[in-house]
Amino acid sequence: MISNRLAYSLLAALAFAALASPARADQCDDIAGQLKAQIEGLKVNFTAANVIYLSHPRAKELSLGCRGRNYRNELYAKSDGRKPKPEFFDLVGRAAAIVFTLPKDDTTTGTTRCLKRMGLLRGDTIKMRYRRLNFECTRNKTEASIAISRDTDE
Repeated sequence: MISNRLAYSLLAALAFAALASPARADQCDDIAGQLKAQIEGLKVNFTAANVIYLSHPRAKELSLGCRGRNYRNELYAKSDGRKPKPEFFDLVGRAAAIVFTLPKDDTTTGTTRCLKRMGLLRGDTIKMRYRRLNFECTRNKTEASIAISRDTDE
């Protein structure tokens, strides 16, 4: 029969082994790693308050937000100019496809529609839904930006 002292030491060893196991990386960090691996030129800079700041030569600003009050993930990108170039559309479409696990064609189409709708007739802020994603595009005199998110209940 096992003595009490041996049983306690075995139990303590098992508890210590369970606590000492390597921690699982956050889902947001996993997504940032996938973005870095699949998009050439993308760099992961730093994390602050559930936002991972990224950088890429085609975008002035790029960030990945995780688990907000109304969304699971949010991708934010800002272009260099008022009218983004096709390379910017491609970058945002590829990144959104990875973040939201949708086909690249769908995310690129949604990005293009949102950014091209801004203008004299519709204004400088556009909100739309496409393929269960929320797109919000804004522009000012010098730059345009897009925020893509998915609601928490979807």
